[in-house]
Amino acid sequence: MSAPMDLVLITGMSGSGKSVALAALEDAGYYCVDNLPPELLGDFIRLQKENQTPRVAVAIDARSGTSLSKAPIRLAALRQEGMAVRSLFLDSTTEALVRRYSETRRRHPLSRQLGSVDAPEQERALIQAIELERELLAELREGADLIDTSLIRPAQLRTYIKSLIDAPQRALTLVFQSFAFKRGVPLDADYVFDVRMLPNPHYVAALRPLTGRDQPVIDWLREHDAVARMYADIEQFLQHWLDALADDHRSYVTVAIGCTGGQHRSVFLVEQLARAFGERWAALRRHRELDAE
Repeated sequence: MSAPMDLVLITGMSGSGKSVALAALEDAGYYCVDNLPPELLGDFIRLQKENQTPRVAVAIDARSGTSLSKAPIRLAALRQEGMAVRSLFLDSTTEALVRRYSETRRRHPLSRQLGSVDAPEQERALIQAIELERELLAELREGADLIDTSLIRPAQLRTYIKSLIDAPQRALTLVFQSFAFKRGVPLDADYVFDVRMLPNPHYVAALRPLTGRDQPVIDWLREHDAVARMYADIEQFLQHWLDALADDHRSYVTVAIGCTGGQHRSVFLVEQLARAFGERWAALRRHRELDAE
């Protein structure tokens, strides 16, 4: 018998980085196809099985037009046949998408459905196209693992994609992510914990330039009972619910921990939690603000 195929579906909002994600997968050895019509998905997979292609990545999005509605049905059929499909949905805030389209001056793929996008109605029509796309992709988004690309660079996205596909194939993968509240809450978070009330190393001159991964900051935070209580509360919550999430066939759960600057407290807790839960689950670390530097 031939080895099972590793199939990754890339979908999401136009302008959210799908081409970057596909390029990362291609670099990782995947046979990649962009903008595959959903009605051809089954035939394409069968052909790649005959060719014994081990790793395949397919991008399906709003460019498929009216046939997009067939995508969830085709994916369900593949899963019923026993194929494990990893579905990644790339999302961004409307503000971030408008900014990117303004910078590149490219037309949104759905803009033609909404008539002219000439100034001064250009931005209004672009926002309408983005909201229409959200409606069309809602079903695919619900069944996928989310990556919020609003505030991350292409290099960060490539790193995140690689870490996801390299993660051990277990029942559940945990993604612990630190972030700064001043830059917004990640869209891909399943759970968000606010730790801004904890003692802040930022106000200690010697610790200010360091991060939650540096030993002096780690030692300082461990001296505070409030930090230990917060860690214990988050750990207890996750320990209580992770088995239920795994039984619900979740493949990824993103736990976002935010502080003011995304440098000290949230980073410390992400590192500690990922280390503890990595003993049983596949646990990944992301530091949105630090990774961007």
